Amino acid sequence: MNLQSSKIGMSVSSPTLSLDERLKLLYPVVNEEETPLPRSWSPKDKFNYIGLSNANLRVHYKGHGKTHKDAASVRATHPIPASCGLYYFEVEIVSKGRDGYMGIGLSAQGVNMNRLPGWDKHSYGYHGDDGHSFCSSGTGIPYGPTFTTGDVIGCGVNMIDNTCFYTKNGHNLGIAFTELPNNLYPTVGLQTPGEVIDANFGQSPFVFDIEDVMKELKARTKATIENFPFPDGYNEHQSSLHKLVSSYLVHHGYCATAEAFAIATGQEFKEEINSIKNRQKILKLVLTGRMGEAIENTRQLYPGLLEDRPNLHFMLKCRQFIEMVNGCDVEPPNRHVGHTSVIQSTELFSEMNGISKSIDESMDADDNKNGFSCESPNGFSQEEFQDSSMEYSGTNSLCAGNRPAIERMLEFGRELYTYNKNLINKYGENEENKNMLQDAFSLLAYSNPWSSPVGWQLDPIQRETVCAQLNSAILESSNLARKPPLEIAVAHANELIKLMSKSGLGSSAFALY
Repeated sequence: MNLQSSKIGMSVSSPTLSLDERLKLLYPVVNEEETPLPRSWSPKDKFNYIGLSNANLRVHYKGHGKTHKDAASVRATHPIPASCGLYYFEVEIVSKGRDGYMGIGLSAQGVNMNRLPGWDKHSYGYHGDDGHSFCSSGTGIPYGPTFTTGDVIGCGVNMIDNTCFYTKNGHNLGIAFTELPNNLYPTVGLQTPGEVIDANFGQSPFVFDIEDVMKELKARTKATIENFPFPDGYNEHQSSLHKLVSSYLVHHGYCATAEAFAIATGQEFKEEINSIKNRQKILKLVLTGRMGEAIENTRQLYPGLLEDRPNLHFMLKCRQFIEMVNGCDVEPPNRHVGHTSVIQSTELFSEMNGISKSIDESMDADDNKNGFSCESPNGFSQEEFQDSSMEYSGTNSLCAGNRPAIERMLEFGRELYTYNKNLINKYGENEENKNMLQDAFSLLAYSNPWSSPVGWQLDPIQRETVCAQLNSAILESSNLARKPPLEIAVAHANELIKLMSKSGLGSSAFALY
């Protein structure tokens, strides 16, 4: 679904799409880490009269072709995941060979590959020489036209209805098989010399417009959900839905919208409007990179919150250092940059009188080279820390090229380092904090931190995680839910979709549309 939303207006028929992009558009719910999609024919799961080439997409016959005992088939690398909802592949008949005894279809794992698809149990095929369909039997029934060199035959599997249909040169031939089992593999079979076919599992646009069929299944699934009968107490369900929406708006600080929605639905807030506006103000500061102001506002509006959550406070301070590098948290040049700690108001620092005066000494004692290393393989000394940051100039420069801001950042970095040390002394090692500090300081090891391996930290999108954690902490401190119930409900729905998929329910592909 995410890729679909990022490819608005993009169709699977676009020739510019890669295989990965086309498969994501076709089967957005499929998790290929758990259930890989068929992408080629298997060099292992085939009869020895089958030859493969062209990245295992071309199949040619290399047997004797004298009797039906010389038939040979090959399966795809993976079975069709149920979460596809509707699966489709095509084959082009490059050459019909001597007799055109070719079968296109499906088979289960373990079905004999010394046969054409459709002849054995759990095997299904549409054959080119007579146009018959074969369903777990050596006797076929009339189904469609014959096919030969130059024709493109498609096979579609509807996992909502458990049916299979075929296409010829872009025309739907109708349902061929019903009551299909799960975990079937795309399968093709050849029987006489000279027979050659090419497969298309999504490597290029399909001849048949499969998107129209998918739209129909999506609409049908949506209608089934919308028309599902509610039990008695409809008004109670409506009220519950209104509360879900209202709590979501309040949680994320959409104050005006929340007020309008509350008036329209008769909802009451659990949080005061002023409190919502305060959170909104702080979160906007975070999202614009003004971390120093965000932290100060949090202290003033929610006293004790950061003192009670030192790891959250440390994360905010690491983000502040990163924003200093980015040039977004730069104080006015005329503001005095002193040597007193900018990390204040915590219990830790009330116990550490005069710590700012001994920062340099504590750093000197930590490593042989005034270590900013934090036991990091990317570590560097305090002198290197300062020298590297002085290299920057111009518009794309450290702290926006503001020298007082650079000095402030250097002092802030030393204080942040000391803060981490004292957190360790009081609470013990914290791997997450260690890695966070290591990554932040590593920005200064590169001449251009924005394009460095750790430059991802400077991306504004990284502020969103910080924003979410601070928002949740503020709500928790006011005895409100850390997450809105609507987001929890969506997460539950996603898990149910996964369970539906694992249970082989094809409607899982379209249930969230």
